[in-house]
Amino acid sequence: MKPGRFITFEGIDGAGKSSQIAQAVEWLRERGHAVLETREPGGTALAETLRELVLHQPMDALTEALLVFAARRDHLAQRIEPALAAGQTVVCDRFTDASFAYQGAGRGFDRGVLAQLEAWVQQGRQPDLTLWFDLPAAVAAERRAAVRSPDRFERQDLAFFERVRAGYAARCAEHGARFRRVDALGSRQQVWADVQAALAATGWW
Repeated sequence: MKPGRFITFEGIDGAGKSSQIAQAVEWLRERGHAVLETREPGGTALAETLRELVLHQPMDALTEALLVFAARRDHLAQRIEPALAAGQTVVCDRFTDASFAYQGAGRGFDRGVLAQLEAWVQQGRQPDLTLWFDLPAAVAAERRAAVRSPDRFERQDLAFFERVRAGYAARCAEHGARFRRVDALGSRQQVWADVQAALAATGWW
């Protein structure tokens, strides 16, 4: 049995990940791959409950980080690890890079604590490929405003999202072997062409 592959999609809110994830999942399934499509925080009943708290209830940065990693642990144990063990491809909307970008860079929370939580919760598990949808915070804000009401994160100012973007850039530099930067400023078709090229370049399919 071929090994399962773990692919994550990352980027600030409004980067256009959702439509690209759906297209990537369809592309993979057309090639005969069993795919688990999931998201973080979320992916299990418990993790979805924690997601609602994180998105809508006021809390400090430590509480936020603990809830996100608690949701991640359940998600890994209940869905991600079993799917990978069965040889499936897991496509996840955000993973731990988001914690370093949002809680670490955005909130200014201690990266050392995040790294310890990462080690405890993931026990070495990292994505095989991370597609980072990068664009300026101001453009992302315009896109968000056009399509939905903001949650607790989306109500943050531009400076917060620029810090988050910088946090993603730092993770990309640190973990360059698995990261692929996608220019999210282009049209949906242009962005999809970049996503498809990144998937095809792995040689896994």
